[in-house]
Amino acid sequence: MMLLRRSLIAAATAALTVSALPALAQEAKPADNAQTAEQMPEGKVLPDIALGQEDAPVTIIEYASFTCSHCAAFHAENLPKLKAEYVDTGKVKFIQRDVYFDAVGLWAGILARCGGDDKYYAVSDLIFDDQKQWLDAKSGDEIAANLRKIGAKAGMTTEQMDACWNDKQKVADLVTTFQTNATADQIEGTPTFIIAGEKIQNQPWDELKKIIDAKLAEKG
Repeated sequence: MMLLRRSLIAAATAALTVSALPALAQEAKPADNAQTAEQMPEGKVLPDIALGQEDAPVTIIEYASFTCSHCAAFHAENLPKLKAEYVDTGKVKFIQRDVYFDAVGLWAGILARCGGDDKYYAVSDLIFDDQKQWLDAKSGDEIAANLRKIGAKAGMTTEQMDACWNDKQKVADLVTTFQTNATADQIEGTPTFIIAGEKIQNQPWDELKKIIDAKLAEKG
C-alpha cells in the first residue's frame, strides 16, 4: 500500500505545480504555493460517479490512486466479482474516488474524467489495466504518449485530451474534490474502502465479502 507521507493538501498543491501540465511534457518542479494559488482558480467539490442502483442498501466507496499497484490489482481481480455479485444485483452502490498522491496520478485522473461521467469507469479500467505499461516511462514525454494511447483507445481525440489537460477549472475541481473527501474520511493509503460508513483497509476478497454480507444483513 502506498502510504501518505505528506499532508493531503501539500500533495494536491504539489500536483498542480507541474510545469506545462496540459502537455504532460515536463517533470514536476517545486513552486511557490502562493503563486500556485494565484494561478489556479478556486475549485468546487464534484459529485460522485456511481455504479449500481441509487437506492441500493449498501454503498461502497473506494479511494484509489491510478499509480497504486494494489488498486490496479483490486480492479483486475475483485471489482468484477463485486460488480457481478453485488452491484449488478442491486445490493451495492459502488463509488470510486480518485486520490492524487502525485502529479502523474492527477494527470491520469484528468484523463479518466475527460470522456464524461458515462465513460469514467471504462476509462479508469483501461488506465488500471495498462498501469505497468504507461508508468514504465523515463520522462514526462513518455508518460504523455502512453496516456494518449489509452485516451485514443477510449475514443478520445488529441484535441479532446489537450482541452481536458488545459482546463484549469476542472483540474482545480478535481483536486478540491480529492482534498475534501479524503480529508473528511482520513484517508492515508490506497486502496481504502468505506463500506456502509465504516472505513476498511484493503483485504482479500473473501474477507471483504464477509464484511459486505454483514452490512447487508444489518440492513435487513
